[in-house]
Amino acid sequence: MSMSLRDQLLAAGLGTKKQAKEATQAKKAPSRHQAPAPLSAQQVAANKALAAKSARDKELNRRQQEKAAVKARRAEIKQLIEQYRLPPVESDEYFNFTDGNRLARLPVTAALREQIINGAVVIVRYEGHYALVPQETAERIRERDEHVVVAHNAGPASSAPPAASADDPYKDFVVPDDLVW
Repeated sequence: MSMSLRDQLLAAGLGTKKQAKEATQAKKAPSRHQAPAPLSAQQVAANKALAAKSARDKELNRRQQEKAAVKARRAEIKQLIEQYRLPPVESDEYFNFTDGNRLARLPVTAALREQIINGAVVIVRYEGHYALVPQETAERIRERDEHVVVAHNAGPASSAPPAASADDPYKDFVVPDDLVW
């Protein structure tokens, strides 16, 4: 009787019984190239629910990250204002300005008024009130939130008066920037 190839290789010492056993088991293992079994309706519904939950979780995470970023920007703005704001002035003289459609005023000295007009000092909103900060700080604040900066003059060169119309009866009368009203 002839021996099988496996037995002949074992007899020649080219393999071990362990290797022969593993080769036999590999033949009996299912093929990896088989098509996947069709999914049942319950499995399809479970997969859809899992995908929907994943989408909701991603959206919730995105919203939480946006809220955290807004909170961090507000904290940075508050820190900048607290660090660089000019001390409040006790004076009977006021600087009047508009904040949107609202009129507001701050007590100032004559020198501080000139700095505000020239753009060296800028008015910003701070905890329901107004504060004065240097122009460089105002630029840093504007990068984080432009709505905090109330009045900003870039200087006399860029703050040109609005063009008067031809039929304006007061076009010959110039209103000074430091007019107190």
